[in-house]
Amino acid sequence: MIFKKQTYQPDKKAKAFIGVLLFIVSIILLTITAPLGFIYGLLYKLFTKGFKGIGEYCLKMAISIDQLGNVVMQHLLNVLWIKTDGYKFGNRDETISSAIGRNKQLGTLTRSGKLIDTILDKLDPNHSLNSIDYYVEPTEQIIDKLAWIRIENHQILSTRTIGKTTYYIPGGERENDESDEIALLREIKEELDVKITPDSLEFIGVFEAQADGHKPGILVRMTCYSGSYSGKLKASSEIEEYTWLNYNDKEKVSEVDKLIFDYLHHKGILA
Repeated sequence: MIFKKQTYQPDKKAKAFIGVLLFIVSIILLTITAPLGFIYGLLYKLFTKGFKGIGEYCLKMAISIDQLGNVVMQHLLNVLWIKTDGYKFGNRDETISSAIGRNKQLGTLTRSGKLIDTILDKLDPNHSLNSIDYYVEPTEQIIDKLAWIRIENHQILSTRTIGKTTYYIPGGERENDESDEIALLREIKEELDVKITPDSLEFIGVFEAQADGHKPGILVRMTCYSGSYSGKLKASSEIEEYTWLNYNDKEKVSEVDKLIFDYLHHKGILA
């Protein structure tokens, strides 16, 4: 049984004066301590792990600088590298490469953005796509959800909400500080009136795509678990019906669910 321990929460709003003050303090501390820390870090890695250690140390710094650049240059990059309906730069928990990768998937890179992506790919094949971080903190552009993957006879359990024509893999969003397990058990009980067996839950993966019913650039991130259940399935709450779909029904589901269908089909789980 595998669980991710982190619970995503949006940033708390800070006062403008405090933000400016903390920025000044951080710059002063960085200016004073960074050179000494950098030299010591290089020597420490050199004597403990050799050249390999220096490479690992430099990679960590490169990622941190990349994250800083994603914040510092966010407004400029949003103008130069992506279209108006693209996924925005600026998440402090994300690298520039990750944001480029998300826009590459959405097809929202501008010419200059595509040029940068091409250069990165020359240095490291599929760099931006491989850099997409599916565990960054949530923002207004990322809707964080959980999904229950239930396969029987090579078909996947899917639901349709009242008034909708698209089918969705059952699940939903966390409430407050819920863990993945608690949130998923609550959502499935509400939607299908069955109880998932907690000890049977197994992490499947994280999938991300354009969110249905939202403006372009708004993504839904789906963290998926499989697991057994007790009780009898019954459409409940806002669910009008549940059904079992196979891979040929992929066009009936949401964009992110299509990715999950592809993954399960490739694994030979979904027929």
